[in-house]
This record gives sequence, structure tokens and C-alpha cells, in this order.
Amino acid sequence: MQPLIDNARTFGQRPEEFAGLAAGQSPEVLFITCSDSRVVPALITGARPGELFELRTAGNIVPPYGSTTPTGEAATVEYAVEVLGVQDIVVCGHSHCGAVGAVVRGDDLNSVPAVRDWLAHAAKEPECSDPTDPTVAEAVQNHVLTQLLRLRSYPCVGRRLRAGELRLHGWYYEVHTGLVREHRADTDTFETL
Repeated sequence: MQPLIDNARTFGQRPEEFAGLAAGQSPEVLFITCSDSRVVPALITGARPGELFELRTAGNIVPPYGSTTPTGEAATVEYAVEVLGVQDIVVCGHSHCGAVGAVVRGDDLNSVPAVRDWLAHAAKEPECSDPTDPTVAEAVQNHVLTQLLRLRSYPCVGRRLRAGELRLHGWYYEVHTGLVREHRADTDTFETL
């Protein structure tokens, strides 16, 4: 913890770098990814403060849209699309994902009931030919595609997609190499960016 505290103490000593941020934000991208500490959106993309609007959830899950029971995730997506006017949404899954791995393997999550219920509520089991693969690459990539489909069901997303004002992207990040792959609709494969 101490190195984090030390950095936080010196971080604010460069106010000229941050003064412009007080005027507001206008990110072009909503970046949806896992809460996993190995996945750092600004590091992966090189984004500076104000360039990414982030939504981080266990397993980069986008829950089904339900107007009668709003969620923090739905509010974040709606705010990014309707208020901030993002032009792109990236759903970024990652290798060695504990959430997707637990779903694929059918792990007993009774000792963590909130995690169990979140995964059961928000994720369908992704297709995976080898659940023993520690990277769970195939499952994560299929999971990313499911989340993109879920996003399309959000009214604000669907409306902006039909108007040609929004693009969706599926990414897969390898934590062990730093490689990023993007889903290509024409080949239905994840290829290196």
C-alpha cells in the first residue's frame, strides 16, 4: 500500500497537467472491462485522463437491460451514450479471467454468494471446448461477443447504432503477453490489433 500512497502524494504536484479537466469530460470511448487488477485500460490504450469512460465489473459483464430494475451498469452505459455521446464502446475481456473460468468450470461459489449470484444472473455459460485451459481464451472471447449482443438490447445503444453514430468493438487482452486482439465480424475471429 505504501508505494500507492507515495505516488498519490506526488501525483497532485503537477496541477498544470490537470487544470483543463475541471471544465468537464468528453471521452470518445466507453471501455467496459473486468475489475481484475491486471487489466488497466489506460495502460493498455495509452489513454490520458478524460479520454476513456470506464465501466468495470466482475467478468466484464453487461447485465441484461431492464427498465424496471435499473443497475449501475445500465446507468453507466446510458450516461456514456446519451449524455457524453461516446462514439465507440469497447468490451474487453482478458485471459486467465477468474469469473469466466468459474462459470465454465462450474466452480462451487457458495462461499461467495454475491459473486455466485452476479455470475448466475448476468452470464450465460460461454462455449468452451477446453475448460481446463488456464487462459480460458475461447470462453472469454465468446463471452465478449455475448456482452456485445447484450449492449445492442439497450435502447440508447440500439438507437445510436441504427443512426450510425456508435460502433461496438470486442477485444481480448492477454495478461501474460500484453497482446490485444479485436473481433473481426467478417472472419468471426479475434485478430491482433
